[in-house]
Amino acid sequence: MARGQANGQWYPPEWPERIRALAAGGLTPVAPRRAATVLLLRDPGPTVHLLRRRTSMAFAGGAYAYPGGGVDPRDDDRAVGWAGPTRACWAKRLGVDESAAQAIVCAAVRETYEEAGVLLAGPTAGTVVGDTTGDDWEADRAALVARELSFAQFLDRRGLVLRSDLLGAWARWITPEFEVRRYDTWFFVAALPEGQRTRNASTEADRTVWITPAAAAAGYDRGELLMMPPTIATLRALTPYGTAAEALAAAAGRDLTPVLARARLVDGEIVLSWPGHEEFTKHVPAAGVGPGAASGAENGEASA
Repeated sequence: MARGQANGQWYPPEWPERIRALAAGGLTPVAPRRAATVLLLRDPGPTVHLLRRRTSMAFAGGAYAYPGGGVDPRDDDRAVGWAGPTRACWAKRLGVDESAAQAIVCAAVRETYEEAGVLLAGPTAGTVVGDTTGDDWEADRAALVARELSFAQFLDRRGLVLRSDLLGAWARWITPEFEVRRYDTWFFVAALPEGQRTRNASTEADRTVWITPAAAAAGYDRGELLMMPPTIATLRALTPYGTAAEALAAAAGRDLTPVLARARLVDGEIVLSWPGHEEFTKHVPAAGVGPGAASGAENGEASA
């Protein structure tokens, strides 16, 4: 990826060509896959947990992201142990039906365990599991990653219920129509449970960090940390809050209107924009090749 500007916005070299093809009617957008990602927070700070995608990854290699991923077809299994707001409440909050709401919330909790080793579940509706780093836990985590075990089966085997009340819906971003891989991603915030610790459990990441949102945003602005628009946008939105509890409390009032990039032709150039997020606007020649990446550094977005 070539350095294209001062900040760290991830920008694939194939975008200009694909944008032109979409505008000309020569590209049919793929349907976005539902996904979920979690901004794990801990005090003091608060700090947020980020992982760096391996540079060898085809999608957003070298970029910093949050733990997350696509919905598993079994995430809407009605047998899943459940605590916290009802599926109906989550359906209203997320703007989907109850089955989809459960799948999205379940994916958020499952992916956080798969990629960070943190489990938002407990034996009862008011408790959370402690240390999850033993060999037996790792065997179950590996089985989840391999899809040999559904999340409902995992919880049942452990005698646990998913703690949906530990999550707060924060944002929703949809991958642009001209992208090869598209995701309809819900972003959640959650506090790191007492007694648990994060670790790099993802085969897609080569580094993990705990960093304050302000420090991460400053690294992006200097071109040192590469990030996709949803990552840096959600980080900036976290900066006003002094504790994880404050951020979680604020989640209830967050607007979940989907953010979807738009591309239009203006005066001989393509203008790429994300409504409500002017800092990400790009001006690309209508003919020619665009920049490879906004930075030679790193970032991520596990799934948006």
